[in-house]
Amino acid sequence: MQHRTKIAMAVAIALNAMAGLAHAQTADAMQRVEVTGSRIRQVDLETAQPVQVMTQEQIQKTGLVTVGDILNNLSAAGTPAFSKGSTLTSNREQGGQYINMRNLGANRLLVLVNGKRWTQTVAGYTDMSTIPASLIERIDVLKDGASSIYGSDAIAGVVNVILKKTMHGGLASVYDGQNEQGDGRRKDYALAWGTGDDKADMMFGLTYTEDGVVWAKDRDVTATAYGPNHLNAGFGASPWGRIRQVSASGGAGGFNKILNHTGSYLGDGTGSNARDPDDYHNYAGADADTFNSSNQMMYTSPTRLASIFTKGSIALPHAMRFTATAMFADRASSREVAGYPLNSMTQSKYPVYIDKDDYYNPYGNQVAGAGKGVDLFFYRRTIEVPRVTDNGNRTLHVDAGLEGAVGVLGKVWNWNVGYNHSAITGSVRSAGNLNLLNLKKALGPSFMNAAGTVQCGTAASPIPLADCVPFDILGGPSASTPAALNYVMSNGQATYGSTVDSATADVTGDLFDLPAGAVGMAAGLEHRSVSGYDRPGQFEQSGYSTDLAGNATVGKYTVREAYLEFNVPLLKNKPFAQLLSVDVASRYSDYSNFGTTTNSKASVMWKPIRDLLARATYAQGFRAPTLSDTFGGGQQAYDAYLDACDSKYGEAARNPAVAARCAAAGVPAGFRQLNQAGSPVPAGGAQTPVPFNAGAGNGAVQPETATTKTFGLVYSPGWLNGASIALDWFDIHVRNRITGVTATYEINQCYVDGVQAFCDKIKRDPATGMISTLARGNANLGELQTRGVDLTFAYRFPRTAFGQLSVRSESTYTDTFRIKSTATSDWENDAGEFTYNRVKSNLTLDWNLGNWSATLASRYYSGVKVHCWSAASNEECSNPNDPASWGTGYTTLGAMVYGDLSVGYALPWKARLLVGANNVFDRKPRIVYDASTSFVNGTSASSAVDPQMPIDRLFYVRYNQSF
Repeated sequence: MQHRTKIAMAVAIALNAMAGLAHAQTADAMQRVEVTGSRIRQVDLETAQPVQVMTQEQIQKTGLVTVGDILNNLSAAGTPAFSKGSTLTSNREQGGQYINMRNLGANRLLVLVNGKRWTQTVAGYTDMSTIPASLIERIDVLKDGASSIYGSDAIAGVVNVILKKTMHGGLASVYDGQNEQGDGRRKDYALAWGTGDDKADMMFGLTYTEDGVVWAKDRDVTATAYGPNHLNAGFGASPWGRIRQVSASGGAGGFNKILNHTGSYLGDGTGSNARDPDDYHNYAGADADTFNSSNQMMYTSPTRLASIFTKGSIALPHAMRFTATAMFADRASSREVAGYPLNSMTQSKYPVYIDKDDYYNPYGNQVAGAGKGVDLFFYRRTIEVPRVTDNGNRTLHVDAGLEGAVGVLGKVWNWNVGYNHSAITGSVRSAGNLNLLNLKKALGPSFMNAAGTVQCGTAASPIPLADCVPFDILGGPSASTPAALNYVMSNGQATYGSTVDSATADVTGDLFDLPAGAVGMAAGLEHRSVSGYDRPGQFEQSGYSTDLAGNATVGKYTVREAYLEFNVPLLKNKPFAQLLSVDVASRYSDYSNFGTTTNSKASVMWKPIRDLLARATYAQGFRAPTLSDTFGGGQQAYDAYLDACDSKYGEAARNPAVAARCAAAGVPAGFRQLNQAGSPVPAGGAQTPVPFNAGAGNGAVQPETATTKTFGLVYSPGWLNGASIALDWFDIHVRNRITGVTATYEINQCYVDGVQAFCDKIKRDPATGMISTLARGNANLGELQTRGVDLTFAYRFPRTAFGQLSVRSESTYTDTFRIKSTATSDWENDAGEFTYNRVKSNLTLDWNLGNWSATLASRYYSGVKVHCWSAASNEECSNPNDPASWGTGYTTLGAMVYGDLSVGYALPWKARLLVGANNVFDRKPRIVYDASTSFVNGTSASSAVDPQMPIDRLFYVRYNQSF
C-alpha cells in the first residue's frame, strides 16, 4: 500500500504543478479509450487480438434474460459448467451461470466488469448471472490469452462487460416467457434511472429475474433415465424394504428378499405386513421391485435473482474524477431429487442394521422366537421425503477509483488508482437425508407396550416415547408415520463465502514519437488478497448423516503484481504497410502460496493495404491454484461410472489387455458391476452403492501454465461498404493442468491405460470384486490443448423501400481438443465427441423498416460421437469396433439446428414491444446417453436429454418503456 500512496501523491503533485497543461490537453485525452486486451488508451479500436462485441440491442433480440445464457450461446463457448440439469451435484456454484470458453473450463476464463475483476467462488468460478443485463452497454469477448495484461485465469480469454457510463432519464423493462407446454416460466423485470452532466452523474438500477422449474416426469422423453426405449434401465433402489443377512464382514449375504406390495415402479402401492416373513418374495430386480427416481426429480432447477446496482462519478479539481460502483445481488436456487437410496452400509464407518430385537424385524426374536432372531441388512429408498437443497447466495461488489490526466513533456498521460472489493456469502439448507444416530435407535430394540404402542427399548428398559420413535422401515411408504419420519430425518446446513480485495494503480500515455506515430506505454501495480471458506454443518462433517460427509475448506493467499505494456508503431502509410505495429507486455506476479511467475506476450498488427488487416499473438498464460484446489477439505460423492472390469459392458469385455489387468487386481471371472438396487448395471453403468472420497485439496499443487498462439485476417472491402470478414486461428496449450479427477477417469486410467498411480487409489471387495473405496482429488495432471479457427462475417445491405437488411455470423471450428492425463500417457482427442462439437455456428438476419424490426437467428451444432448403448452387443452402435476417447465403440448423432425469431415495434410513447419464440421450429429433444450423469457424468441427473438444448418451443414478450 505504501507504493500506491507514493504514486497517488506524486500524481497529485504533478497535477498541481502542471494544471494549465493538463486542462489544455483533457479533451485530447478523453478521445482515447481503453480496449479489452490492452491497457494502452488509443483512438483506433482495431486490435491485434480477436475481440467479439455484443451490443445491448443484439442482447435483447436473443430473447434471453441473463448474461450467462447469452454468452453460453456463443460459438466459442462450450457446455456450461454446472448444468442446471445436474440436480444431484453438491457444489455451491449450482444455480449460477458460468462460461466455459472453448471447453477449457469456466475457471480458465477471466470475467471483468468495466475492466475490473468480478466476484469469484472458492473454486474460482465467476457467476455471470449477478451482472445486471439491463445496464449493459456492450460485452467484449476477447478470444485470446491475456495473463500478461490481467493476470491469472485469462487462459481461455476474457469477458469484459461494459456497463452504461451515463443515463439521462429512466428505463423500465418487463419480460415474460414460458415453454409451449406451460413450464419453465421465465420472468425479468428491470428498472434503471440516471441523470447528470460533465461535472457529476449517477445511475441506479433494480433487476429481478426468475427461471422456473421443469420436472422430468412431465415429458415422456425425460420421464426415465434413458428414455422410452430403455424404460427400466435406470430404475434403482425400491421404496419397499429389501432384506438380506449380515455377513461376517458386515456386508450383505445369504437370502435376498423384498416385501410383497401392490403398485408399480412409481412407489404408488401398498405394502404387506412387514413383520411376516411369508409376506416377502425373492428379489430378482423386477420392475415393480425397483423405483424410477426420475419421477421425483427436476429436469432443470429453478432460480431467482434480485439485484440492486448504483454507479456515480464526480469531477474534481485538476482534471481529476472520482468514480464508484456498488452492486448487491441475492440469488436463490433449489434442487429436488428422489428420496434417499438407503442401505445398512450407507456410511461404512457407521453401519446401521435392523436389530434382532426390533419389533418390525420379520426374522427377529419377537417373530421367530426368543434367541432365534437375526440382525438384518436392509435396502430402502425413502421416497416419502424427497431430497431438497436450497442455496441462498449473496454477492457484493464495490469499487472506487480516482482518475485523471496530466501533461508531461507535451504528452498526455492518464492515471488512475482504485480499490476493488468483491464478496460472496452463502448458506445451504437441505432436507431428505437421514440422521443415522436416530435411525439406529429407531431400528434398534423395540416392543409393543401395554397401551398397544410400539416403543423403543425393551419392556425391562423402555426408552421414553418422547426420546425415540420406532420406524417400520421395511413396510415402505404406506407404513411410514409422520412421527417416525420426523425422528429419523435430518435437516442439513452449510455456509460458504469468498472475498477478493485489490488495490490498483495504473498509468498510460505516449513516451515519444516515431515517424509512424507515438510509442504508447502502460504500467501498473496491483495487490490482491483472496480468502474463502466452505463449512459443512458439524453433523454433516461427522459422518452420522446420509448427507455426503465433508470437511471444511478454509484458506487465504495474497498476490503482488506489476506489469508493463508497450505499443510501438513501426510503419504507416507506406507501400504494403499502411500500418505495422507491435505490442509487447509482461506481468510479474508474486503469490504467497506458491511463489513467483512472469508471463509475457507479443502481438503484431499489419495492414498491407487499407482493406486488409493481419494480426498475430504469442502469449504466455497461467492460472493460480484456487482456494479449493489448495485448501479443499473434500467430501463424499456417489459417483456414477461404468467399471472397465465389467464382463458385459466394460472395456474388459472386448479388450484382453484390460481383462488381464482386472484379473490381476483380483476381479473374479464373469464379474458384473451392481447398482444401488443390487442389480447388474446397464450399458452406461450406474451410481456407486457406497460413497467415494472426492475433491480433497492439495497443498503441493502448482499453477497451470499456458501458451496461446493466434493468427488472423480481417478484410473490410472498400468496394463493398458495410461488409467485413474475419478468420482467426487459435492454438491454446495448457500444461501442468489442475484437475479434479472423476471416478470414470481414474478407473479407465488404471485398467484401460495401465497407469499404476491411479490403481493405487482404488480398492475392491475381495469377495465380490466391487469397488469399495476410491479416492479422487485435485492434482497437476498432464496437459490440455485445443486448436481451431473462428470465422465471423457481417454485411449491411443498402437501404431500400423494403427496409434495412443486415446479416452477421460467428462460427468456430475445433480441429483438436485433446487431453494428456499424465506426462507419460498418450494424448486423448475429444474433438467431435459429445459436448465437443467440431463446428458451432450462429447466423443472424436483422430487418428494420420504420418502427418495425425483426430478427431471425439460427444456431448450428455439428454431429458428435457418443457412447453406444452397448458396443459389446452392437446395440445402438454405428461403430462398435472403432476407437473413441473412452475405449472401443461409438455411435454418431447428426447435427442439430435451432431457430429463434423476434419481432419488435417502436410505440409512439417512447416504448418498444418485442415478441418472439426461441426454438421457433420446435426441434424436438433427442436421447443422448452421454448427457446422463448416471451414464458418463453428463449434464442431466434425471434423464438422457441434454438440458443445455431446448426442451420445447419457448414464447416470450418484452416491453421496454423509456421516461
